[in-house]
Amino acid sequence: MKTLIKNVKIVNEGKVFESDILIENDLISKISTNISESADQIIDGAGKYLVPGVIDDQVHFRDPGLTHKGDIESESKSAIAGGVTSFIDQPNTVPNAVTQELLADKYEIASQKAYANYGFMMGGTNDNLEEVLKTNPRNVPGIKLFLGSSTGNMLVDNPETLENIFSNTKMLIAVHCEDEATIRANTQKYIDEYGEDIPVKFHHLIRSEEACYKSSSKAIELAQKTGARLHVFHLSTAKEMDLFRNDIPLKEKKITAEVCVHHLTFTNEDYETKGGLIKWNPAVKTQKDKDALWEALLDDRIDVIATDHAPHTAEEKNNVYTKCPSGAPLVQHSLVVMLENYKNGKISLEKIVEKMCHNPAILFRVEKRGFVREGYKADLVLVDLNEDWTVSKENILYKCGWSPLEGMNFHSKVTHTFVNGHLVYDNGKVAEEKFGERLLFETE
Repeated sequence: MKTLIKNVKIVNEGKVFESDILIENDLISKISTNISESADQIIDGAGKYLVPGVIDDQVHFRDPGLTHKGDIESESKSAIAGGVTSFIDQPNTVPNAVTQELLADKYEIASQKAYANYGFMMGGTNDNLEEVLKTNPRNVPGIKLFLGSSTGNMLVDNPETLENIFSNTKMLIAVHCEDEATIRANTQKYIDEYGEDIPVKFHHLIRSEEACYKSSSKAIELAQKTGARLHVFHLSTAKEMDLFRNDIPLKEKKITAEVCVHHLTFTNEDYETKGGLIKWNPAVKTQKDKDALWEALLDDRIDVIATDHAPHTAEEKNNVYTKCPSGAPLVQHSLVVMLENYKNGKISLEKIVEKMCHNPAILFRVEKRGFVREGYKADLVLVDLNEDWTVSKENILYKCGWSPLEGMNFHSKVTHTFVNGHLVYDNGKVAEEKFGERLLFETE
């Protein structure tokens, strides 16, 4: 099968250039001007931009056990509609993926249901070190630790266990950092005042700057002491930005940082209109925090942009504060949100591609993906930077049927998505067949 894309502007490795691109079977076979080879399908890319497929390093696709909120099929379908061609899913499903057998079960489900390429993190707990150490770095992206409880019961709070994991694995350790004792004390204070129905505007004071900093600084200290590879998920505070460096290339960093789209988009002022729909852990914080995240993203202290895509039903989200689960769906809209920031002059196209495509591939050592290169897998996305549309119930593909971005206008649109050389999304239509593959990782 050959596909030829003509006259498109390719955004890749710090450059934007006009070219043709030839896909043969699942690989990019040629990038050149005026390719004249015959092809099974020819797409005119004039006026459009081609980027590598987005690699989202943090999603919760809810399979198995929580599939009333979303599942690998529904959420990977929404991913490809948003230009996300590979995802790394987290272990706090039901049951938690904390044994090799349970992890293998998730891979088996994905092999049947995934529209996009997939990887699943192995979960660490206070007592599963032996299982963690059996993880194969060739086909599993890393170890996930919750250093503050989030969804599920995976809090790792035993210092000895933590040190053992950090000391004994060469795999990347990804962490959710919020200090549990701080959060509990803050929550109790507000319950004493308001009962269960705490106004959601206090969420960022309950899951506070102090809770985040205390936990992330401790994790970094442990990584420095043990030499572990540490990736800190979904940073949310200005204070934490001083913990990260930008004076060496990403390939050489042992401690890396991620920011999520929502922390670059919303502030605590938005609780007024969005309420529990923008209740995330860690919490969306102040304008000062948001500004500091942007600054650190642009100066390369933050390495990766992700979503922490975490669907819940509308009914669940409408509960009182203490029963309203944290998290929201974002994977269909992360690329267009960042393209809107490009349109507003906040970030370049090259930088968006670096943080959403290249850097996750470098950081997780994803094999042959994340770049537009000959010989690489043809995970590619075409975007039209001049198409206006509005997020509405009618065009949301998430199983939960809602988005915190509903009613927002965007001025860029994903028009085509290729996964492993197959056109899986074409101007609103999703192909019936699934072509997602298990991600592989280069090992040292």
